[in-house]
Amino acid sequence: MLMNMSRSRVPAALAVSALGAALALTGCSSSDTPDDGRLQVLASFYPLQFITQEIGGDLVDVSSLTPSGAEPHDLELSPAAARGVGEADLVVYLSDFQPAVDDAIAQREPAHVVDAADSANLEAHELQGEEGDEHEGEEHSADDGHDHGALDPHFWLDPERLAAVSADVVAELSAIDPDNADTYAQRGEELAASLTELDTTFADGLAQCDSQLLVTSHEAFGYLAERYGLEQVGISGIDPEAEPSPARLKEVSSIIKDRGVTTIYFETLVSPKVTETLASDLGITSAVLDPIESLSDPDGDYRSVMLTNLEALQAGLGCA
Repeated sequence: MLMNMSRSRVPAALAVSALGAALALTGCSSSDTPDDGRLQVLASFYPLQFITQEIGGDLVDVSSLTPSGAEPHDLELSPAAARGVGEADLVVYLSDFQPAVDDAIAQREPAHVVDAADSANLEAHELQGEEGDEHEGEEHSADDGHDHGALDPHFWLDPERLAAVSADVVAELSAIDPDNADTYAQRGEELAASLTELDTTFADGLAQCDSQLLVTSHEAFGYLAERYGLEQVGISGIDPEAEPSPARLKEVSSIIKDRGVTTIYFETLVSPKVTETLASDLGITSAVLDPIESLSDPDGDYRSVMLTNLEALQAGLGCA
């Protein structure tokens, strides 16, 4: 029977010591900063690192507080990493997503910050289904620290929302380094155009599909679904720590059967065991859909992973 199968995730805490050393090497401390004129910027996790690097180019040195391939939700910061937050020229983060980052910013008070929540237009995407209203389909520890009525943080899966945040990064970099403001503005315009092109590619690629029902291991794809006319149903809700109850698994199984779903999606950084077992029990396919919370492939980037996601969606939803 499918019940209480643990999600084995890659904890960000495993790499914080190495991150602390990396922050020293990249120059977040004023005494260690290489005299190359580049701004020292910290991003709290990969999508924010991506847009900041795209905008700053060779004028900035951008490091991510969340190590590559690690789960950002449960990030813990070493003392060196927390100290780096206060010494960076700019910190780009998403408030109420990574408590360790929020705490470091509150305690260290960096001179310049961009909070993605200011322009991402976050929404609450509740668990879909009969159990969703009260989240009865999930089991949590008493001290998990998650507010299940909170806003969905995964805005970057809508390219236009990510473009909106990039405008704030342009503005802040320009304020810090006005001599290069024109360069930041130009690169920001190029990034925005690229994200708009990606948005158009998704809209065209998902315009004609046999199914609009997107069944995922947990509901990290609400903004993507909303943007492109899909309906998301998660085995679990937004919280990746949540374990689906037997009742929730039964409910999702009924939805899959009733709606003729042929593919359910699991994600990187989370054990696929529950999803794969459910797919096997129902005689359907399971496939990867990457929430791009962290970059697993060093040869990839945000755009390439999004395009890989589009291919997976087209295959699983029967898109022409």
